[in-house]
Amino acid sequence: MSNSPTPTPTNAGAAAPRLKRVLTLWDLIFYGIVLIQPVAPIPLFGIVQSRSQGHIVDTILLAMLAMMITAFSYGRMAALYPAAGSAYTYVGRGLSPHLGFLAGWAMFLDYLLQPILNAVWVAVAVHRLLPQVPYAVGALLFVGLVVWLNLVGIRATARANRLLLGFMFVVIGAFIVLAVRYTYAGGGWGGVFSIEPFYNPKTFSFPVIGAATSLAALTYIGFDGVTTLAEDVENPKRNVLLAAVLVCLFTGVFGGLEVYLGQRVWPDYGNFPNPETAFWDVCRRVGGVALFSGMTAVTLLACFGSALTGTLGAARLLFGMGRDNVLPRKFFSYLHPKRNTPSHNIWMIGLLAYGAALLITYDQAAELLNFGAFLAFMGVNLATVHQYYFVGRPGHKRHWLTDLCLPLFGFLFCLWIWWGLRTPAKVVGGIWFAIGLTYAAVKTRGFRTRPVMIDFSET
Repeated sequence: MSNSPTPTPTNAGAAAPRLKRVLTLWDLIFYGIVLIQPVAPIPLFGIVQSRSQGHIVDTILLAMLAMMITAFSYGRMAALYPAAGSAYTYVGRGLSPHLGFLAGWAMFLDYLLQPILNAVWVAVAVHRLLPQVPYAVGALLFVGLVVWLNLVGIRATARANRLLLGFMFVVIGAFIVLAVRYTYAGGGWGGVFSIEPFYNPKTFSFPVIGAATSLAALTYIGFDGVTTLAEDVENPKRNVLLAAVLVCLFTGVFGGLEVYLGQRVWPDYGNFPNPETAFWDVCRRVGGVALFSGMTAVTLLACFGSALTGTLGAARLLFGMGRDNVLPRKFFSYLHPKRNTPSHNIWMIGLLAYGAALLITYDQAAELLNFGAFLAFMGVNLATVHQYYFVGRPGHKRHWLTDLCLPLFGFLFCLWIWWGLRTPAKVVGGIWFAIGLTYAAVKTRGFRTRPVMIDFSET
């Protein structure tokens, strides 16, 4: 455009950088897969398989249904409000700023829990690989490395994420081939294809499966990240919605295939040497040391990358809240004079992650993370009902199925999964939520003024 001889195209070109949309639907889908990661169900395999009494596939598929409906709501709200903040923005603008603040408070809990979750799992994994290294030492080494890298300002690059994703697909592809060969050798095609992972009459219990689904839903955490690119994608009203739904579908089908084969290889759900690393044992059974080592490397690298970026995101979120005086400014808005990193926040998150890793288990941390996530999911589904069915949009014709029934069903489905969380997660999450509610009431003089906004673009 800048080479055009006429002034009109030149002026149009000057405005183009803010309006140009360059990401395709497939770009968005790939981005969502990177966020969730194809190995997402692997750390959960042994725990959920035991809790569901051998029906982890059902929990993954049930959670997928809830997430696809919620992803549909996310996509529609992203078309209305293409801004950073995701559920925080959608609930705040779609329902009420006060409810939006509470959704943001719930999301804030998830940011803080991400490093804790990875610290717990890696410490367990390291202790299993190197029994001479105590769990507490493994957790300290992992958290210390994550804190140090964030303090010096090192960040994972997009190229590194792509390489890791490619490595994941190679290892998982090898597992699928070897698992099919193993099960076929043990029982022919009847060993490969079976309804037992979906329905075993000896152990099937819908309440048990429903309760386990509340943990299996962790597989999908991160799908909403695609909505943050709504301003950069072609045809956002169509592509953001499609990408969010298709990312959930891919995760459910691909993850479901992984755990299905894992169940066929190791059907005895009560006999795992270590539930947190049970999938490693499945890999050893079908592929020996080579596949065991490959899957170990993939999952450890994935957890490390997640903890690294999660700590940075949480630290920056705290920095933004301190800068905007949502939290005490002097401490939380401090930046290191040389490295320009929010060092106080990074140290605080590191200490919190290490302390929590000594007190809670992986499944407890995962359920607590889902406590906040599903509150946000329910809020987005209700915001969709309010905006599209009751308020109405210019040029939009209301439809009872897509504007009312579907998001309302998504809300109820998420509520059902959320209700299946165990009591400790509800108690701790409830305390966190009560603190946020009290804080919001004080800041807004009994909800009479608008709440202070949380800037999620910092993450």
